[in-house]
Amino acid sequence: MQQLTERDYKKILICLGIYLTSLFAANTLGLKIMPFLFGSHLTVAVFSFPIVFLMTDVIGEVYGKYWAKLFVRVGFISTALFIGYSFLSLSLPWAESGLWAKEGYNLIFGVSRRIALASLVAFIVAEYQDVLTFFFVRERIGAGLFWLRSLLSNLWSQLLDSAIFMTIAFAGVYPNKTLISIIITWWLYKVLMGLLYTPLSYLGIKILKGDSNASPNENISDQN
Repeated sequence: MQQLTERDYKKILICLGIYLTSLFAANTLGLKIMPFLFGSHLTVAVFSFPIVFLMTDVIGEVYGKYWAKLFVRVGFISTALFIGYSFLSLSLPWAESGLWAKEGYNLIFGVSRRIALASLVAFIVAEYQDVLTFFFVRERIGAGLFWLRSLLSNLWSQLLDSAIFMTIAFAGVYPNKTLISIIITWWLYKVLMGLLYTPLSYLGIKILKGDSNASPNENISDQN
């Protein structure tokens, strides 16, 4: 079985950089919401968060389940570490000369423990389900129709992500009816953006495969 080349590892590292950047962008820049259709509101994370799920699909398509799951583990560890650094930074005292930034700094990075827990649990569950569903569908319909496998895995995983995060973070804060409305709206927005980004996924697969005419995963180990 063919081993990964140095060029493959370089491509994987670049993809990992894009994956983590999109993840951190969603978790930080996503605090901003913008007006949307029919008087609704939409977080700007809708532009970066779908990339997180699509990236694991692309990596899994080309290099196999092992690498897709490894991306998820790295993302979870990175997010947990970032949250830990945030709590540490917020707990340390301020110098008088830096007090001008205190209010804004605490507002942006002062994520509650409940929301931090919701983010971690939703991420690890939804991302693993995305990978498992993607390969489950692949085993049933074959290596073709990447767009369909990606769409089906994202429909399920994005619903899990939205439901788990909103339930852990805001159950008891918002009425159940409002909470369900937020979950469904956020889920549909993310799925739609993921669908719009599908051409980028095909471009990513083409770049990762390079000049090889082999089918995805044909020569790459698909370890569990």
